Amino acid sequence: MQKHIAVIPGDGIGPEVTAQAVRVLNAIGQQFGHTFSYEYCLMGADAIDKTGDPLPQATVDTCLQSDAILFGAIGHPKYDNDPTAKVRPEQGLLRIRKALELFANIRPVKSYPSLYHLSPLKANALEEVDFVIFRELTGGIYFGKKELNEAGDVAIDECTYSSAEINRVSELAFQFAMNRRKKLTLVDKANVLETSRLWRKNVQAMAAKYPEVQVDYMFVDNAAMQLILYPKQFDVILTENMFGDIISDEGSVLTGSLGLLPSASVGNGRALFEPIHGSYPQAAGKDIANPLGSILSAALMLEYFEMHKEAQAVKDAVDWTLQHGFVTKDIDATNFYFTSTIGELVSDHILHKIPEGAVNQANIELRKSTII
Repeated sequence: MQKHIAVIPGDGIGPEVTAQAVRVLNAIGQQFGHTFSYEYCLMGADAIDKTGDPLPQATVDTCLQSDAILFGAIGHPKYDNDPTAKVRPEQGLLRIRKALELFANIRPVKSYPSLYHLSPLKANALEEVDFVIFRELTGGIYFGKKELNEAGDVAIDECTYSSAEINRVSELAFQFAMNRRKKLTLVDKANVLETSRLWRKNVQAMAAKYPEVQVDYMFVDNAAMQLILYPKQFDVILTENMFGDIISDEGSVLTGSLGLLPSASVGNGRALFEPIHGSYPQAAGKDIANPLGSILSAALMLEYFEMHKEAQAVKDAVDWTLQHGFVTKDIDATNFYFTSTIGELVSDHILHKIPEGAVNQANIELRKSTII
């Protein structure tokens, strides 16, 4: 199978982690007989520096002509620390979601036994944690009308949702739940917000089409608490844009590192895959960033292409690295391996260059996969 992929490395550590995801995709292509071609694009602070635009039209055009988009991260302190900046890297991300009609963000959260010690939760609370957050991505307060009065002391951010916007992401979430444990939790604030009441009304109506799916309704403040108290209760979480932004970041803490979590943004005809972490400019160029979030995002892309065996091969390779202690500095500040080393190890596992049970810790060399 042949697939053409638009690659947006972005800012900070984005280029480094994305390079390892591409490396892993190439290993999958070699092992399973696929051909992946890549076209590189600008977005974020890098695009502003080179073109003055956080999302050049050429990037949009390339993405529209691709089979999928692999994205790194955007953001830079010179914009983050300047609240008066009129052009900002994040504007590119919001615009590409609109341009590609990416209305649903999918974020899997899974705990790894070998990393329980890194989580702020006790180990017994992390057992069997495996849920997916469906966040509506193009509506709500982030895209509503924004006003600031002439005096500059009163601001308005309008939150608007339509039934059509709610139903299209809800349909995806219900379908996903049908292929998992058949449980869906709508997170809202229906006791206060009119938009949340519309969400609940539409989800209740849709639930009748999926009688096998158990549907729960939970206020967002309670959901934030339940994610810490009893996270294994969740299977598929469905929520609006801002709540999803907050809840998904909270859920990421359960794994022990932001660097582990992938995401997919899907919509009408195109899909974008990215790790959930930021650009982490302090680590840029040091080969210390965790590439697993980007690599697992590539696995989500393979699932999107219906290459399920290939996606599982990537996940198995990632599990193998974690189980054997091949981790980056964010996970083990003393005994850590470099970004490029992790990408090499995952690729070698996919290509069966590492026999099962053949790891000899005494022979491990940094930056190399000479581990036998």
